[in-house]
Amino acid sequence: MTAKILEVFRSIQGEGPYAGTAQVFVRFFECNMHCVWCDTPASIGDTSRKYQDIQGKDLLRQIESLYDGCHSVSITGGEPLLQQDFLRAFCPALKRARKRAYLDTNGTLPDALKEIIKEIDIIAMDIKLPSSTKQRAYWQEHKDFLKIANRKEVFIKAVVSNETSAEDVLKAAKLVAGIDPGILFILQPNYLDMKNGIIEQCAAHQKSCAKILKDVRILPQLHKFLKVR
Repeated sequence: MTAKILEVFRSIQGEGPYAGTAQVFVRFFECNMHCVWCDTPASIGDTSRKYQDIQGKDLLRQIESLYDGCHSVSITGGEPLLQQDFLRAFCPALKRARKRAYLDTNGTLPDALKEIIKEIDIIAMDIKLPSSTKQRAYWQEHKDFLKIANRKEVFIKAVVSNETSAEDVLKAAKLVAGIDPGILFILQPNYLDMKNGIIEQCAAHQKSCAKILKDVRILPQLHKFLKVR
C-alpha cells in the first residue's frame, strides 16, 4: 500500500506545547478543507498536484534516516486522516520502531480517527472557526472527534484572524469544556495578521475562554519567526 506524500523532512515543531522540539515531518497530500489562510497550499492541491506515492517500508526508512534525537514523527498535511487505510497499516510499524506518532489534524474526520486512535500518542487538533476559515462549520464533527481524541494526549489549536468572531471562539471553548475543561486550548494568532492588532484580540478571547477552561494560551507559530519549515 502507498500513500500520497508531499515531503518528508526534519525540523522543529513550531506550534503548540511541543514548540521547539525536533521532529520528523511527514506531510500527507490533500485536504478536505481549503482555509483562506492555509500556509501549506501545495499540500492541499490548490496550487499544484505534485506528490510521491510512497510505500510504508520506504517511508519508515526515510523517517529512520532523519530521526536521531527527535521527539516524535509529525503526521501532518494537508489532512493525513484522508489516508486512513495507509495509516492503519503504517502506524503499528512506527510504534514497533519505537517512534512516537504525533498527529496534526483538522479534527473533522472522527470515523477515520477511530480507526487508528490506538496507534497515536499525541493529537494536535484544530478547531476550525468558520469566521476564520471561510469554510462551513464543523462543530458536530469536532465534538465527535474530540471525544475520541481525549482517550490520548490531545490539545486544541484555534487560529485567530482579524475576521474571527468572538462568538466562534467562545463556542469552541464551550465545546471543549463540555468534554473536558482541562484540555489545553491554544489561541494561535494568524501570522499574516501579526501587525494588525491580532495579539490584543487574542488576549480578549483568552480572558473570556479562561472563565470556562483551565488552560488557555496564546502561542504564535514559532517556526515562522525562526524562518524554518
